[in-house]
Amino acid sequence: MSEKVLMKGNEAIAEAAIKAGCRYYFGYPITPQTEVAAYMSKRMPKIGGTFLQAESEVAAINMVIGVSSTGKRVMTSSSSPGVSLKSEGISYLAGCDLPALVVNVQRGGPGLGGIQPSQSDYFQATKGGSHGDYHNIVLAPSSVSEMAMLTAKGFNLADKYRMVCMILADGTMGQMMEPVAIDDIVIEEVEKPWALTGTNCKRPRNIVNSLYLKPEQLEQKNFERFEKYKKVEENEVLYESYMMEDAEICVVSFGITSRVSKNAIVAARAKGIKVGMIRPITLWPFPKKPILEAADKVKAFITVEMNMGQMIQDVELAERCKKPVYLCNRTGGMIPSPEEVLASIEKVNGGEN
Repeated sequence: MSEKVLMKGNEAIAEAAIKAGCRYYFGYPITPQTEVAAYMSKRMPKIGGTFLQAESEVAAINMVIGVSSTGKRVMTSSSSPGVSLKSEGISYLAGCDLPALVVNVQRGGPGLGGIQPSQSDYFQATKGGSHGDYHNIVLAPSSVSEMAMLTAKGFNLADKYRMVCMILADGTMGQMMEPVAIDDIVIEEVEKPWALTGTNCKRPRNIVNSLYLKPEQLEQKNFERFEKYKKVEENEVLYESYMMEDAEICVVSFGITSRVSKNAIVAARAKGIKVGMIRPITLWPFPKKPILEAADKVKAFITVEMNMGQMIQDVELAERCKKPVYLCNRTGGMIPSPEEVLASIEKVNGGEN
């Protein structure tokens, strides 16, 4: 068994990225993810990597585009307003079919909002987040260990499908400390014949481009891209099922709220209420199938979120209006307590809306 090291979530992301072969990091400080950049600034020079604090988030994401086009593993990180500034570049990465890892350690919004944790960037992450028809793979860790493991997996998936992979965490996940087995990280090597490495007259010239002036050509590229997305949906869905064997109520939650929800579920079970949880790990692709299957067994769903109700829409779509879906939420940087989640479970169990 690998030795575990006590690490902060933000630092676990950075070290996991290095273990996964990332040697290029471009970013800009913003709370509550600044430790990612600070860690990279210390580690990258020691391993022959490149750390650069860009003059802005816009500059940082465009540097990511440049390095990614050469086939190298590259990442950037930010928090909610900073990711908004990077959104145009993320769309360009999608349009060029380039892999990259983007980390969003969310804070409250909209606007500058506050520096407390939030999950209010769910729509931004899972619905593209910028202009054009495209998707990002979105991974939602619920522990510091998962912060590390999903960072490595994010690089692997990004390379495999030539897509942006986003780690959608929150301020609590970034700041908390837990044991991590960094040495357990698995690197998957992917051939990149498309990369701009210089032909030396040995192969046809590669071109990385997102501009297609002929509408028929752009339409075909979008059709091809969505065929790829279909494969991602078929093969890469990740979720955790918790106490769902005999559940009559299904909680759906991700990230830090899923940990709160587990405490509430244990307390509800002690009161004789049969409740379980489906925790999406991939927010895109969303685990539609297990939620649809649960809809045939449970009497209701409850989504627990740190926003005004965003994932609830995906749950409603997935379960196809078979059962009612209720929302238990806090926003503005507030985290639902186990007692609040338990109260929601008890209300639904008692037939209250």
